[in-house]
Amino acid sequence: MIQTAPASTLPPVPVTPTLKVSALNVYYGESHILRNVDMTIPQGKMVCLIGRNGVGKTTLLKTVMGLLAPRSGQIDYQGRSLLPLPTHKRAKLGIGYVPQGREVIPRLTVRENLLIGLEAKPKGSSSKKDIPEDILQLFPVLKEMLSRMGGDLSGGQQQQLAIARALMGRPQLLVLDEPTEGIQPSIILDIENAVRQIVETSGMSVLLVEQHLHFAQQADYYYAMQKGGIVASGAAKELSGDVIQKFLAV
Repeated sequence: MIQTAPASTLPPVPVTPTLKVSALNVYYGESHILRNVDMTIPQGKMVCLIGRNGVGKTTLLKTVMGLLAPRSGQIDYQGRSLLPLPTHKRAKLGIGYVPQGREVIPRLTVRENLLIGLEAKPKGSSSKKDIPEDILQLFPVLKEMLSRMGGDLSGGQQQQLAIARALMGRPQLLVLDEPTEGIQPSIILDIENAVRQIVETSGMSVLLVEQHLHFAQQADYYYAMQKGGIVASGAAKELSGDVIQKFLAV
């Protein structure tokens, strides 16, 4: 069995990392789902959370976003506890969230779906109701489809729309839950490249849940989950065959 990686396998983190999860325990009723989870997302880095279905990855993301309440533990964002804050206030602090299933609004146009993302911008920021060119450059297909209904897009196009919508709020942490699930390979590469570009050019941090091995290896670091706990961690480029077989193989 792979043991929990020692702290030395991950680099020193900034004094105030973007996100720090400490001793987090989450239950569904009396079922213990997350077990003493510790995780750090360094500023300006992409961290991938891997593991088979049902080990607690989505539960962790929902807890970070305030959709689930932990029984114990702590979640700090830029040195501030998130636990007292509802989901919408966490978004306004600078956390963008793209859930599994994308949740594109089918009867709104692509432009209207994107503009919804402005609701996450913090108070006092620009109130301009336009779509920044840099976001459209990340996902050129959206620029051609601004007047098309969200429900008419393919699954891959909807995923690009969901990520672009989250970016409209100019988050400092982007949380992605299996963005390549059910998407054709060519669009998976487009999404990989866009997310990597976001990290490298904006200094944004990314927390990614992903089963697709190539995408996972684009991250800077990984954590592996099993039975609700973190059991391995390290540099993503050093994902070993043993770890891949244990945590990604179907």
